[in-house]
Amino acid sequence: MQMVSQVMTRDVRFVSPQESLQRAAQMMDEMNVGALPVCDGDRLVGMVTDRDITIRGTAAGKAPQDCHVDEVMSSDVRWCFEDQSLDDVMQRMADTQIRRVPVVSHDDAHRLIGIVSLGDVVTKASGRPEDVDRTMEKISTPSEPDRSPAGTGGGSPAAGAAAAGGTGLGSAADAGDTRAPEIGTPAGTDAAGASGASGGTASTTGTSGPRTGPRP
Repeated sequence: MQMVSQVMTRDVRFVSPQESLQRAAQMMDEMNVGALPVCDGDRLVGMVTDRDITIRGTAAGKAPQDCHVDEVMSSDVRWCFEDQSLDDVMQRMADTQIRRVPVVSHDDAHRLIGIVSLGDVVTKASGRPEDVDRTMEKISTPSEPDRSPAGTGGGSPAAGAAAAGGTGLGSAADAGDTRAPEIGTPAGTDAAGASGASGGTASTTGTSGPRTGPRP
């Protein structure tokens, strides 16, 4: 049975909650990724995507150089552990249509130690290629509209939150919770398609920590 530790990308680059949206966007551009973990020190506290920056930041009239990441990020982020079964993570990715899952430590701090992307699954998963194909197909299936047509007044606040940035694996607010976490950030929060997600990783080193990111 293949484990998350066998396919995950380590030394992941992250952004601080107090970093500006402009800097977060620059980091995404440098690494050619569409999402970054948000960490306070090395503790995972959220995820920020290019869609968060666009919808919660730019569209809301916030100045990229003045607005902080914690104003637009998703704090309800799901994660997994490196000793979890890859099959389990793949199933959860498919069920929730997510393309990347942060990997955290088992201690109460839930320190960020890596990330599993759809690209990692496609290029590194061994055996049963039909499972990989099924995961990609489910993640790539169009989801329900993020919001109701203008003027209808339909849609729930939860749906709106998903449209703006989405929720993820286990809540960062529950970092002290030792129960087995769930995984992911819904695919609707990421502008990139599955084909882009399978394009590998980018890795460098920078001021915000080691930089490694799955291609969006």
